[in-house]
Amino acid sequence: MKSELMGVISDEEFSTMNMKRREFLARSIVGAGGLLLGGKFPVAAEKYPGMYNPYERVPLGKTKIKVSRVGLGTGMRGGSRQSNHTRMGKENFDALARGCYERGIRLFDVADLYGTHPFLAGALKKMKRKDYVISSKIWWRGGGIPEKERPSADIVVERFLKELNTDYIDLILLHCVTSEKWPNELDKQMESLAKLKKKGLVRAHGVSCHSLEALQACVKESWVDSVHVRINPYAVKMDIKKIEDIPKVKAALKAMREQGKAVIGMKIIGEGTFRDSDEKRNKSIRYALKSGCLDAMVVGFEKVNEIDDFAARVRQVPVVNRVNQLRACLAARVA
Repeated sequence: MKSELMGVISDEEFSTMNMKRREFLARSIVGAGGLLLGGKFPVAAEKYPGMYNPYERVPLGKTKIKVSRVGLGTGMRGGSRQSNHTRMGKENFDALARGCYERGIRLFDVADLYGTHPFLAGALKKMKRKDYVISSKIWWRGGGIPEKERPSADIVVERFLKELNTDYIDLILLHCVTSEKWPNELDKQMESLAKLKKKGLVRAHGVSCHSLEALQACVKESWVDSVHVRINPYAVKMDIKKIEDIPKVKAALKAMREQGKAVIGMKIIGEGTFRDSDEKRNKSIRYALKSGCLDAMVVGFEKVNEIDDFAARVRQVPVVNRVNQLRACLAARVA
């Protein structure tokens, strides 16, 4: 039996644990699952052993930031400092954001383009700041927001801090990069963000990609800590137009993750395109979880019941087949 568990239970655990055989095996079942998941099973996950937990705290690459596997995106139909989330009004947004928090969501994705900074600040004002993660984005392009000027990142982030009522922002992205030359074109903004990171006003920085070429440039750019990327198995609302090109996206993402860069998925449900299809929602969620490309994902929930529906679908996806095989192996020895 020991040889079958090599790599999951250490020699020290075998030699030092002084417990009855059944007790040892029972603990091993839970412990092995936790190791294969990269951490302990959260209490809520005990009802769904071996399945993905939407609210499990997972690391964002090498940033030392931990987020819930599923986060709230606030940019549905976003532009000109408006989105579906601002249009629902503060009362409804408060209920949505608090509903997310109460269920275990700890990643909240906002942006200047969406106008959701003050909405999030109001909704989470009673929560401990260290208990949740804020991701925001700087709109550096022309149009999109009322002002014509595009000041440097330090000036923009100073405004963001006031709007979000916080002393720091966990993750700041340069919003909607499309050029393969973006590292050269945005070097001043990048330098400014790097200085803010050293000061502790920003914990990590990166980009939100909206083209395959821009995404591929992230692989070579060491400044990148984290990337937001559009991904689903149907190539809907993605940086590509053809399903056949999805492997190119996956190759770039896996290369970044191997470097320790964080990847957060967007458009998992195709910006709501798959909302009315159980089959497509299930396939998209499974794809995101099993692709090996993502650390976490943000979804533009607009109603609390959408959170619960998405979470239930996440919990239907097994983490790895090895978990179930191992549990079956250990259970057989208990019998």
